[in-house]
Amino acid sequence: MTDSVQLLGISNAIVDVLAHVDSAFLDSIGAEPGSMTLIDKDRAHEIYNQMGPATEMSGGSVANTVAGFANLGGSAAYIGKVRDDQLGRIFNHDMKSLGIDIRLDKAEDGAPTARSHVLITEDGQRTMQTYLGACLELGLADINEATIGAPKAILLEGYVWDIAEGPALARKAVDIAHKNGTSVALSLSDSFCVERHRDSFEEFVRDGVDIVVADEDEVMALVETHNFDDTLKALDGYNNLFAITRSAKGSVIIHGDEKVVQPAAGVRDIVDTTGAGDAYCAGFLFGWANGLPLSHCAQYGTHCATQVIQQLGARIEPGLLDGFEAR
Repeated sequence: MTDSVQLLGISNAIVDVLAHVDSAFLDSIGAEPGSMTLIDKDRAHEIYNQMGPATEMSGGSVANTVAGFANLGGSAAYIGKVRDDQLGRIFNHDMKSLGIDIRLDKAEDGAPTARSHVLITEDGQRTMQTYLGACLELGLADINEATIGAPKAILLEGYVWDIAEGPALARKAVDIAHKNGTSVALSLSDSFCVERHRDSFEEFVRDGVDIVVADEDEVMALVETHNFDDTLKALDGYNNLFAITRSAKGSVIIHGDEKVVQPAAGVRDIVDTTGAGDAYCAGFLFGWANGLPLSHCAQYGTHCATQVIQQLGARIEPGLLDGFEAR
């Protein structure tokens, strides 16, 4: 275990099982095209056996960001719960192959490793059938001085709050981090997640978080506004660094009196928008971890997100920043 990594992610560990299917397959399993449905263990097993050839790789929002951060050349570690089963071994092997330090051993018992069956139709649309399994068993006992270490930053995802001990383990991680001089970043995950845990998020952001990375809908849910202008006014009362993505409108970075407006980059062909926010987060935090100005961090994030939406899958490939110069 290496303590001095730049970024440590803490999140739901999910294996993405990606397969190309036709509409008849979606009909056969009763899946609405483009939907995301939570399923139980038996249903997950049934769909997995029907899918045919598939690609299996580590997934989940923050895990995607950590993987992307590592492929950009950053040093990274990860805390998430998987079972010692086929998919758990795939998750850990995939992350380790990117040079990521896995901080938890695979669980010998409990629920199977979480997986998201990502069903891709000919039009590039994704339909997801997700079984959360072992990732919901991440607990307080997994967060300690040894597993946290002393990274430059830790990145938590909002979905951790859906875990039984999630808010408590997040607070424990923050207490250890601050004692070690580590910064804390929070990805808000999605606006529905913010609405489920809004009061807890509000308290956590004001007392524990240094950096918030989120899209504008998530931030509006956090500060309870209905348009972006009111959101900017509401953020005057926060001391955090906010990196806010706005899809085709680019992104806005706010930290105290500093404000950076970053336009979106031109895109020739949008293939798959899944993972754009994760990629932006990876690029932004890579710039931040290397001491770059916030304007350059925003450009890194935009470049990463722009490239990812022009491919299938959320994974940033190695060398993505080669030849790219922030200006």
